Amino acid sequence: MDYLPIFCKLTNRDCLLVGGGEIAERKARLLLDAGAKLTVNSPTFTPQFQAWAEQKQLTLTYSNFDPNLVIDKWLIIAATDNDDVNYQVSLEAEKHQIFCNIVDSPKDASFIMPSIIDRSPIIVAVSSAGKAPVLARLLREKLEGILPQHLGKLANYAGYLRQKVKTVYGSLTERRRFWEKLFVHERLAQALANNDSEQVELLTDRLFSEPIENRGEVVLVGAGPGDAGLLTLKGLQQIQQADIIVYDRLVSEDILNLTRRDAERVFVGKRAGYHCVPQEQINQILLEQAQKGKRVVRLKGGDPFIFGRGGEELETLYNANIPFSVVPGITAASGCSAYSGIPLTHRDYAQSIRLITGHVKDGSHIDWQSLAAEKQTLVFYMGLSQAESIRTQLINHGMDSNTPAAIVEEGTTTKQKVLVGTLDNLHELALQARSPSLMIIGQVVALREKLNWFFSS
Repeated sequence: MDYLPIFCKLTNRDCLLVGGGEIAERKARLLLDAGAKLTVNSPTFTPQFQAWAEQKQLTLTYSNFDPNLVIDKWLIIAATDNDDVNYQVSLEAEKHQIFCNIVDSPKDASFIMPSIIDRSPIIVAVSSAGKAPVLARLLREKLEGILPQHLGKLANYAGYLRQKVKTVYGSLTERRRFWEKLFVHERLAQALANNDSEQVELLTDRLFSEPIENRGEVVLVGAGPGDAGLLTLKGLQQIQQADIIVYDRLVSEDILNLTRRDAERVFVGKRAGYHCVPQEQINQILLEQAQKGKRVVRLKGGDPFIFGRGGEELETLYNANIPFSVVPGITAASGCSAYSGIPLTHRDYAQSIRLITGHVKDGSHIDWQSLAAEKQTLVFYMGLSQAESIRTQLINHGMDSNTPAAIVEEGTTTKQKVLVGTLDNLHELALQARSPSLMIIGQVVALREKLNWFFSS
């Protein structure tokens, strides 16, 4: 280990910053956020430094570096554009045994500044020991995306509850299980983020009143259309907290690899014409696992509320008084159209979108007349086997047989295949495609020739 990572308490402690430019400004913000009593030494200062001084947040000393300013300081940062001055600051700090950071010169510094993720009181610091600061910044950005913004409020609330938890639960095991449940309680975290004190109190009372082992819940998470990069940040957070992942065949292996390694996986996939696990049995799996106190994530391709039967699954949970929440996902219509270069709306061609299930063996319940209207885009989910029926009904109800049409197979993935034609030959296109595929019908399909940006065969 090249450096010992530590967190310094600088509240009301004298610190020195040498430099008055933009880089020094960034360091000053960090020190001020940490509560330091800050003196800044430089011949000139940016307007921001002058504003801080007018607000009495820090003290400015207009001069070249003054070694006397080092005395009695807790911490020093040199952030000038003059290497000789920075080195002089380093020598003076070393003489007085004061920790000193030299911007862009870790070899002359006694400590280095990490990349910081601030969710106070939770603070995460990332460092490359000065060898690869850009890499450290990129890692910080990834962690920023994973860590919820409300994490600090949750940590503060945990501190508020500590004594009560000790009183209510006698054993360390019980306390640990309580904290695990609290920290993954999405609705409580959301209530804290919204400053909804009434809801916070209600959910907290429920946590304390229910037996520890019976606090299971289910989260419906939309996995998106295929590309793992399209999984939402909140969806990622949920699958990494799950005890059990119940998933279908449209969830890619790349997304499954993001789940906790010790999480149990339950496959309930369905294929066209063959249901691996009946829907009622899926509902019961979710219910039974939650009743065992498990945190269950129902991971569904696309969005769980768009032809995903998410509503049916939640009704079962509601009837059994099982807590649940939903994380929406990018639905196939949005993802596949974007990755195919086909905008679903366009001021010149389509002012509305219609999303339709392709399971229309008996199309009598579909309002084909309204679907055949102009200036709209039709997107059919799960429609390969019904392509001929869709084509016939739309043409019979007035849609031009030359209307552009496309079928997107395995959209948003590296295996994506886009077949483009017209409504008239939709059936022939469908014979060349395989599930999962999406049909897009409308004048916007013609824009693909200009707007196709993603690799596809």
